[in-house]
Amino acid sequence: MGAFFETIPKSLIQWILDQRVFWVSTVPLSGAGHVNVSPKGGAYFGVVNDTTFWYMDLSGSGNETISHLYEPGNGRITVLFNAFEGPPRILRLFGHGRVLENATREFNDFIETHNVTTIPGSRSIVVVDIHQVGTSCGYSVPFYDFKEFRPTLNEFFEKKAKKFAEGNDKESITRFWALNNAWSVDGLPGMQVGVKIMKEQGIESSKKMKGPHVMTNYSRPRDGFTVEQLLLAAVLGALMAVVFILYGLQIAHLMRTGLVGDAQRAKWRVPTMSH
Repeated sequence: MGAFFETIPKSLIQWILDQRVFWVSTVPLSGAGHVNVSPKGGAYFGVVNDTTFWYMDLSGSGNETISHLYEPGNGRITVLFNAFEGPPRILRLFGHGRVLENATREFNDFIETHNVTTIPGSRSIVVVDIHQVGTSCGYSVPFYDFKEFRPTLNEFFEKKAKKFAEGNDKESITRFWALNNAWSVDGLPGMQVGVKIMKEQGIESSKKMKGPHVMTNYSRPRDGFTVEQLLLAAVLGALMAVVFILYGLQIAHLMRTGLVGDAQRAKWRVPTMSH
């Protein structure tokens, strides 16, 4: 059955490393934003210690995870593993993520320290600082036989890297990031280098979502309040101000017309007005 831990149990570290696929989930702070779940496959992840997990973030058409981790006050992330062979198990790593973008000092230091091999599609390293680990039964998760890792993404970026090396500037990986990874579907900034190249080269970022649920102006709640709550508070405040103003005008009118006697003035603690 289910159990929770503050750190990764030593008995589960090797099981994690033996897995061939996992999922990461993040979400923006706005209640109107979109929850994201991304599958990750390949031998591009590891466990630094019992409170730190990392994985190599590979280039693709989206960058929701990066945007949510960069959002001020956010950074929440959950990593999910499933047992598809052997005894059933579901394992979740709850924590906050840090993005180490390719070619930055932090990225280079990490891959050197931990002997990480990069590939042409390597976009960043995501480091998860874990504060809770949860396991559950997994009794309903089906069995699957692993066949092989899919090579398509690696081959795609290897071809782009070759074309760029041959002199085709439009095939640069930074241009790809500017086109596809500068913004999230909700309008949150994504890769910092992608945003930088997009502005410097005048590149128009690719459009992603369509329809009435597209967020054109992302509003991040502040201090725990949603945008809707702040608007409601502003409206109620304005209505209360109008009520007090009208009430004050009515009292002033009654006093000017002499309809308020001395006893009532004393009750309201209103000074006697000369006529």
